[in-house]
Amino acid sequence: MTYHKELTRIIEEIVAPAASGTDSEGAFPSDAVDALGAAGVLGLTVPAPYGGGGLGPGAATDVVRNLATACSSTAMVVTMHYAATAALTATGREDVLREIGAGRHLTTLAFSESGSRSHFWQPVSTATADGEEVVLDARKSWVTSARHADSYVWSSRPLAADGPMSLWTVPAGKDGLSLPGRFDGLGLRGNESLPVHADGVRVARTDLLGEDGAGLDIALTAVLPWFLLLSASCGVGLAQAVTAATAEHLTGTRLEHLDQSLAQQLPSRAKLARMRIQTDRTGALVADAVAAVDGGRADAQLLVLEAKAAADETAAEVADLAMSACGGAAFRKELPIERRFRDSRAARVMAPTTDALHDFVGRALCGLPLLDAPA
Repeated sequence: MTYHKELTRIIEEIVAPAASGTDSEGAFPSDAVDALGAAGVLGLTVPAPYGGGGLGPGAATDVVRNLATACSSTAMVVTMHYAATAALTATGREDVLREIGAGRHLTTLAFSESGSRSHFWQPVSTATADGEEVVLDARKSWVTSARHADSYVWSSRPLAADGPMSLWTVPAGKDGLSLPGRFDGLGLRGNESLPVHADGVRVARTDLLGEDGAGLDIALTAVLPWFLLLSASCGVGLAQAVTAATAEHLTGTRLEHLDQSLAQQLPSRAKLARMRIQTDRTGALVADAVAAVDGGRADAQLLVLEAKAAADETAAEVADLAMSACGGAAFRKELPIERRFRDSRAARVMAPTTDALHDFVGRALCGLPLLDAPA
């Protein structure tokens, strides 16, 4: 793949060396994002006519998985960028896509809200027509890359149409936008996921993505599959890194009184084996889900839903096993396992949460709609 050499260089020279500081300082990975933009990685999924790479979910998940082996925060920034780019592509937002394709633009999703929490499909924020402009008011609760993104793919209630949602592209820095507080979370500490408030923010009617009221359809058909696959790939990459770090610790650490390495102890080896099996099993599921999407298979929707749910659980379980297999050393920052353990906790509460995905999978298996009709 033409992007892979540059991606590897950026990970080795920029992302991995900065990962510990990104976590400890809660610092946004600006150098990595700039390098990924300049190398064409941020524009990888933009259609070729707009200057991008024209590649699909397979390439995007490969990028995110590799980034996640070094730094989950950087991987999550790129995940949200690619997911938002999918909305812009589906609605033909040429001006922004050209900027992304040129490596000059970072975008992100602004879906989650204080009023509806993880139920992103039922926004309570409003859009009100005022001549040729639209006034947006909202309390967005978690927006990745909030201070560094150049634009937000923004959800609101429709202007006038039926339906629960409309989508907009909102340039960062608009009058009326504010970003209260700072992100100080347990894990993913460098992804800068902040509240974003809109108080009378004015955008043009042409900033509407798709038709008024059609936002949920766009979110479910264009955005959600990308987000779920990319988020799952973050989990797989994290699990791969934790498994590799555990193997390195077990083989490189000795019990001097027994003249044996930790790898020669059966309980530790068994835990490592479980870690690798879980990681490979989930990686295979994600790869099959990507293939199903690319091939337009009938089981694509089900597999995409399964992929994130499985990866959420695998990342947490593998990190738990690593903490146990490596003992006290894993609880200290001298090993990268402690950081990955904290990062692994985020995915299960990131909408759609693991619980919600289990419900979606069950609904799909029973032939029920994924979402109840709003009251």
